[in-house]
Amino acid sequence: MARVVIEDLVKVYPQKNGPDVRAVRGINLTVADGEFMVLVGPSGCGKSTTLRMIAGLEEISGGRISIDDRLVNDVAPKDRDIAMVFQNYALYPHLSVYDNLAFSLKLRQVPKREIDERVRSAAALLGLEALLGRKPRALSGGQRQRVAVGRAMVRQPKVFLFDEPLSNLDAQMRGTMRTELSKLHARLRATMIYVTHDQMEAMSMGDRICVLKDGDIQQVDEPLAIYHRPANLFVAGFIGSPAMNFFRGAILPAAGQEAFVTDYAEGAVPLTLALTAALRERAGERRGQPLVLGLRPEDVHLVTGQPLAGALEAEVEVAEPMGAETHLYLRCGGAPCVARVRSADRYLPGQTVHLRFDLERAHLFEAASGRAL
Repeated sequence: MARVVIEDLVKVYPQKNGPDVRAVRGINLTVADGEFMVLVGPSGCGKSTTLRMIAGLEEISGGRISIDDRLVNDVAPKDRDIAMVFQNYALYPHLSVYDNLAFSLKLRQVPKREIDERVRSAAALLGLEALLGRKPRALSGGQRQRVAVGRAMVRQPKVFLFDEPLSNLDAQMRGTMRTELSKLHARLRATMIYVTHDQMEAMSMGDRICVLKDGDIQQVDEPLAIYHRPANLFVAGFIGSPAMNFFRGAILPAAGQEAFVTDYAEGAVPLTLALTAALRERAGERRGQPLVLGLRPEDVHLVTGQPLAGALEAEVEVAEPMGAETHLYLRCGGAPCVARVRSADRYLPGQTVHLRFDLERAHLFEAASGRAL
């Protein structure tokens, strides 16, 4: 397998009318040998463009890409020793599963015996042994995707590239294939770069995640590190479902002590949240400056029974039963707020509930830059 090193990578699309489009803005990223790296971000963030430049399918406007310490900027895709799995499977409809798996090896004039060994080994690993005689039209979506993965496997490349390979599958099959690809990586210990817009896929599959926005890298780290320690407002809001709650405001004197006081809509009462020692330390000398306090939905707790002293009042707008839990979309102090609560209780729109925020787990961001404090 191989290490992939990206240095100052740029992609610019010239425009006849109007300014050029900078799809990738000088990113730097190292994917370790045997690592499962996930590139994640919204549409238009540059993740697929980056993957296509690694594959050689997109011309590089600037920067360097090295695979296994070999500069590949001007190397043809077929000579980069990579294999790519696309969103649309790209199987040959007139060929059997066996022949689809063997096709690239036959083009390279690999001996027949070795082709058979590689195809049957990949089929056994992916559970395709009983399907080798079928044509793609006789396969389910998940089976076709496994054939596409198998076709990449038989080539034994240095790097596997996946471009949103599960997007065409239904929700249940996506979950199954996520597990299968994670198992496959554990068996092969191959270098894999996987592109998705689905943060759940990124969190559940990647050794590390690279979060992109507008062609720039926002943060690269292990999934749980990104979840618990987001670098900025964008990452905090993008990673996690439901998304993190954000309350805009400032640290001001209140009742003889410093508190975070929220900005609020006309007619609403602002929230006044007592600062923990950790929040005071993070805020530093930013008293009175615009800040954003972030809180995950699991850190918003309902208060039932007595006493209610110190609890925050909120109004239920929407209740979404999810099975094991319910997502409550609330209006609290004029600001929207989401809480994850147990599903045993029923909640109705307009109902008043009381909340406590676990501020020991809160995040604080600069309002202007979005940077985490």
